[in-house]
Amino acid sequence: MAALNSDFEESFDPERLAKNLEMVRQQIAQACQKAGRESTDVTLVAVTKTVGVSTCNALIGLGCSDLAENRPQVLWEKSTKVDPSVRWHMIGHLQRNKSPRTVPLLSMMHAMDSERLGEQMAKDVVLSSGVLSSGVLPKRLRILLELNLTEDSTKTGLSPEEAQGVLRKYVSAPLWQERLDLCGLMGMSSLQGDVDQTHREFERLRQLRDRWQLETGVCLPVLSMGMSDDFQIAIEHGSTMVRIGSLLYR
Repeated sequence: MAALNSDFEESFDPERLAKNLEMVRQQIAQACQKAGRESTDVTLVAVTKTVGVSTCNALIGLGCSDLAENRPQVLWEKSTKVDPSVRWHMIGHLQRNKSPRTVPLLSMMHAMDSERLGEQMAKDVVLSSGVLSSGVLPKRLRILLELNLTEDSTKTGLSPEEAQGVLRKYVSAPLWQERLDLCGLMGMSSLQGDVDQTHREFERLRQLRDRWQLETGVCLPVLSMGMSDDFQIAIEHGSTMVRIGSLLYR
């Protein structure tokens, strides 16, 4: 873990952070108004992978308690130092051998990208609960299926066909349903895509969500899509969670 120490050595400007956070909140509200939606429909998740503990705690103090990491090792270390009221989101790939230590810390897992990972996380929800022997069900872990709808082969995520397979597994596996709350989809737009392509990719993700809800009967209210460069477009297409990093720290 020594290699991660630099992640926690920082100096930051609390006033600038507060100003940037307020700016982002206003932009979210404006995008919602333009789309005919309520600003409360969209949750701001602050991506903290480039900042340290002081910034994390400052964000929580400013009312932003949904924080996201993409490396489990960093999450493990930060979780020991950040205000316990935090709601941690994992937005990066999770290896199965890191799941047992990560799952108990999470409010939501955005990057569910294989059936094998689902099986592992379901086991780890049980192991972390310690209550099954009493007959009380463990608290379910909220998860999102990560889809890759871009032409970028370097991005992780399921194809629509693969995602349908995981959905079928979820519907047919009562134990999964007891331990995992599959509540939506996550996706990113193409890194080099133009505005029209971004619109198409976010719209396709929403359409897949709508179709799969009808076909499977699984309620999928969460759409985690939109980052610093494209969250306003994502909100236009129904995003309910935006993952913002660089705009908060510039």
